[in-house]
Amino acid sequence: MKVPGMIRQSRIWCVLLAVAVLVGCRTAHQSGPRHSVPQLPPDVPRELSKVVLPVYTVEPPDILVVEAIHVVPKSPYLLRTGDLIAINVVGTLPDSPISGAFPIQPGGIVNLGAPYGTVKITKMTTDDAQTAILTALAAHIKEPVVSVSLVEMSGKQQIAGQHLVGPDGTITLGSYGSVSVVGLTLAQTKAAIEQHLSRELEDPSVAVDVFAYNSKVYYVITEGAGTGDGVTRFPITGNDTVLDAIANINGTTEVSSKKIWIARPVPDSEELAILPVDWQGISAMGATRTNYQIFPGDRVFVSEDKRVAFDTNLAKNLAPLERMMGFGTLTANTASTLSGKVLQGGGLRGFYGGNGGNVINVNP
Repeated sequence: MKVPGMIRQSRIWCVLLAVAVLVGCRTAHQSGPRHSVPQLPPDVPRELSKVVLPVYTVEPPDILVVEAIHVVPKSPYLLRTGDLIAINVVGTLPDSPISGAFPIQPGGIVNLGAPYGTVKITKMTTDDAQTAILTALAAHIKEPVVSVSLVEMSGKQQIAGQHLVGPDGTITLGSYGSVSVVGLTLAQTKAAIEQHLSRELEDPSVAVDVFAYNSKVYYVITEGAGTGDGVTRFPITGNDTVLDAIANINGTTEVSSKKIWIARPVPDSEELAILPVDWQGISAMGATRTNYQIFPGDRVFVSEDKRVAFDTNLAKNLAPLERMMGFGTLTANTASTLSGKVLQGGGLRGFYGGNGGNVINVNP
């Protein structure tokens, strides 16, 4: 009577063994890079022999900071809202002098204060604005002497500041339009902006620097041992090494192995440059031979622990079988229970000990 049960258990163990073998083979097959590795030159930059990165070129989504050094409009310049002008008046009332910088307010007016009121001066040259102010003051004081000069254009605020390089490779300078800067060095970017501004400004001069280096990055990829890989993106600083990369992700995890390498893209080639890393030597011995300098586009790959991967994959493959076996066991137990006293003793009476179905006696 026990032979069928033993046969069934033997089959189950055979299935489990087959699944374990398949999972183990799959894990072993994925143990490392599957591409041909070219011979690496001996002068690969390392921790103690770093090189200077190529001249930085601007790309999206870098953020540039532009400083307006000399932005003087071409003559004749017509004043507009937001401009800042200097007004000095001789002969004003003793208690109400007019001297200093005045902004042109919305509506194109400049407020001279009480009792002089406001004067509209937009779309005028500074000479015309001087005449308009002189005319307005003549109603309050005798023979005023007025001088007007431009202190700062409103457009200067559109030039100076931080500018994000858009997906089309341009930066926007407000009313002055957009300038294409993609693929240019900082010196070339400065020249391109000045040339663009020269259409409206007299000999413009700007200073350009990078506020956020967002376009040159490297990646740290941690293999997840069957639970999904992690990918973290870091900007290049020019001084990064493998040790820096691992430090940026707060070290390896419990599912990581000591097997690490750099996958470096090779321009115009189908080959992959793989730089194996001796993590034990770098971390525990202070060795620098494989603590390579990281370049833009590098992938620092941290391989999974194959034992953890085997355990995870085994659990994934056995989970459906466990559910099926659990369901089968539950079904068999239920059928065994119901096919006992219930069928032999006549329904519920047999199940509850043959008391005629009086399961609960509520009478005292």
